[in-house]
Order: sequence, then structure tokens, then C-alpha cells
Amino acid sequence: MRVLPLLTRLSPMRSPISPATALAACIMLGALTACEPPSTMDAIDSLFATFDQPGMPGASVVVIRNGEVVLRRTYGLADADAGTPVSSGTNFRLASLSKAFTATAVLLHVADGKLSVDDPASKYLPELPVHARQITLRHLLTHTSGIWDYEEFVPDSQTYQVKDADVLSLIAARAESLYFPPGAKWQYSNSGYALLALIVERVAGERYAQVLQRRIFAPLGMSNTVAYEEGVSTVANRAFGHRVRGDSVRRTDQSNTSAVLGDGGIYSSIDDLVRWDAALTKGSLLPDSLWREATTPYRLSDGGATEYGFGWFVDRFDGHLRHRHHGETRGFTNSIYRFPDDHLTTIVLTNRSDSAPWEKNDEIARMYLSGASVVSNDLVRGR
Repeated sequence: MRVLPLLTRLSPMRSPISPATALAACIMLGALTACEPPSTMDAIDSLFATFDQPGMPGASVVVIRNGEVVLRRTYGLADADAGTPVSSGTNFRLASLSKAFTATAVLLHVADGKLSVDDPASKYLPELPVHARQITLRHLLTHTSGIWDYEEFVPDSQTYQVKDADVLSLIAARAESLYFPPGAKWQYSNSGYALLALIVERVAGERYAQVLQRRIFAPLGMSNTVAYEEGVSTVANRAFGHRVRGDSVRRTDQSNTSAVLGDGGIYSSIDDLVRWDAALTKGSLLPDSLWREATTPYRLSDGGATEYGFGWFVDRFDGHLRHRHHGETRGFTNSIYRFPDDHLTTIVLTNRSDSAPWEKNDEIARMYLSGASVVSNDLVRGR
């Protein structure tokens, strides 16, 4: 069920309303979800038409420009079995979008003076094997540690869910070498972010989920966001993951690696992610110097470039500087793009596997970067 545009809510008879009239009503009432011409909303709706069919799992979409939500749309079902529709408060498993929160948790403790990104990881994790002693927190943050991905050691047949502490045990017991010397190459590795979560726990002296709640979620008013621990916490307004094959929909919500928090265990909604985006934009969480470091791509030991900072890919999209991340796990696929120079953020969350929301996010971003919605914003600014 998508959020109805204001022009529909204002017209009980559903009579046609001109774009100019709709925009004037939007301005008059201060609505945040309809300050876009119908053509823009229709174009975005068409991207998600297959999500908005009866019985289908869905998606949440939000566009933030100049600090204001200019579009907020929802489609389909949060729980296909129960027929529960997606709302803007529906909490999706973020998967690897969680890595930006883990990086922030590390940097908050850097700001506190409790650790440095150039500390060896073994200073906090003495269980690491000898061949991993040269790995620093910076290497873990930037996926340049060379440490093996723990998923290499978790067979599909395993029913026990791996947790962050198990990742350390797996690395210590089974990884007899590194992929490459630390800092020499870039290779995405979920292990690094599980180990970072453990380091945060040890420095803070409390569970990682508690650190996130106390240092990030609560201060930002992200009241329904949670690093989910089965048997410990609950997920309000929870979306369940699904797999879609033609007309067949099957719940596929958890895997044997879904309980690892540092690399992908956070649940959140577009409503709460708007608050997260505002904090990043305003710099209310981290000092500017640390944020600049987090969004600067790592340089390899031979001087070669990467496209990853601390929890964010950093690249250019159609010539525009972009900070981005994708998230993909069983039953969920997500995408966030932040264009700092353009003051634009676009977020797509879905509760289905293989939905490639980054492709849809490409199209949404182009609509706004190309000026497709400039008319409505000119009117909002009173031009």
C-alpha cells in the first residue's frame, strides 16, 4: 500500500487537479510527502509496480533534498503471510547498510579518545592469530585487512546461527593465512565488521546492541531501530524477508549468518533513516575531521586507489560525488545513496531477495540530479 499523494487526499470526488494546484496545496499545508509533481511520483511508482501487486512483498522509498523529505512512498506487504502492508515505519533488515553504523560506533570511541583507527586489532582482540597481528582497525574499516570472510567457514547445512563472537573463533581456528598482506589490496569481507563490533563491545564494556542504542539510536530519536538479538530484543513493525519466483512468494527471513550484528544485523525504517541522514548532514554525531576521514577512499600501500572509506563506498555517479552502500541478505535487498554536494539522499528498502534496488535507486537519483523535480522546489522556495 503506497502513501497516497496529497492531491488525492484533498479531492473526495477524485476529480483531476492540476499540478500547479497540487503544489500550491502542498506548500499551504506543509506536506512532506507530496511536494513533487505527479509526473515524478508516477515515474517512481512505475519503478515499483511489481512490488505493489496483491500478495507481493514490498518496498519503502524516501528522497531527502536540502534536509527535507520531498518524497516518501511505500509499496506491497511487510508480511505476505499475514497481509500486513508496508508503511513508512516498517522496519527492514538493513543488511550491509548496517556497516555505516558500525563504523560510526568505532569513530565515536575514537572521538572519546578510547581507541585509534591505527591501533592493531589484536590490542583489543588478543585471540587473533599471529599472522593477523599487523591488521589495524583502519584495515578492518576499509576492507583492506586481507582477513578471510567468515562465511567461507559456515556451511549451508549449519542450523546454528553464527554470532559476532563466533566470527572471531572461526578466524582464529580456521584461517591459517590472510588473503593478502594488510593494506595491499581491497576485498570486501564481512569478518572485518564483526570484529569491529567486538572491539566496540570490549572498549565500551557492554553489548554492541546496547552501545548502538545508547550512542546512536536513542540520541537521534530512532525509536524503532534495533540491532536485533533473538530472545533479547524485538523488532517493532517488522518486515519479514521473502523470495519471489513468478507468482510464488515464500518467506525466507533468516539464514545461519543473520545473527551477526556488526556486518548487517540492524533493522530500521525510512522514517528513522531520515533522522540518521539528518545527523550525518548536520554533523551532530561525529567531528568534521572524522567524518571527512570516514568518507575518504583508502589508499593502498602501493598508492593504488579504492572506492571505500569507513562503512561507505565513495565514488562518482553521472559526475556527482556519491556516498553509497548496498545491503543484501536472505529476504532483503537495500540501497542508500547520499550526494553531499547536491544535498540529496535517496533510500530504497525491500523485503525480497534479488530485487536489485540499486538499479531503481539509479533511476530515482537521476530524476533528481537531472532537475526533473526542479519546478516544485522553485515553488517551495517562493520563486
